[in-house]
Amino acid sequence: MSGDEAAFVYGTLMAAEVFFSVCYGDKHPPLAIQNLHTFTAAILEDYCRHRVRFADYPAAVPEKGHNIRGIRITGLTDANLEKLDYFEGSEYERRKVKVRLLEKDGDTEVVGDEMSASVYVFLKAEALEKREWDFDEFRREKMNSWTRGDWSYDENDKAAIHCAV
Repeated sequence: MSGDEAAFVYGTLMAAEVFFSVCYGDKHPPLAIQNLHTFTAAILEDYCRHRVRFADYPAAVPEKGHNIRGIRITGLTDANLEKLDYFEGSEYERRKVKVRLLEKDGDTEVVGDEMSASVYVFLKAEALEKREWDFDEFRREKMNSWTRGDWSYDENDKAAIHCAV
């Protein structure tokens, strides 16, 4: 069943395979599960995305005059949000924000409606690099290790565990 919540993602979770791995334990769940969610390009204003030092993932922090391009995912349930909370960990805080959807107008992308979403904001600014995190670099060099079949989500202790294969 589809939920009523939405999240704005701007890092590893922009890869649908990572999102589905976290929320459903399968990077390619059945089409019926995939169709519970929509993925729409969006902009989060007055935030900036930085690389986290010594990590594969980015962080968003409030910074006036900066924007983050990401994806608004809809159809989230409380169970999905609980898994996302655990995935993001104590370094992040989930906050409600407004994002602007990006829509296609022919070959041009235009800023559309403002919608609400939750976003995970990083709490340890001293751990950030000044440079921008690169999604294409992540997909090319790191994503396989984030969607491997030998990692799963343990419902009993709500932890990602390594399964012997």
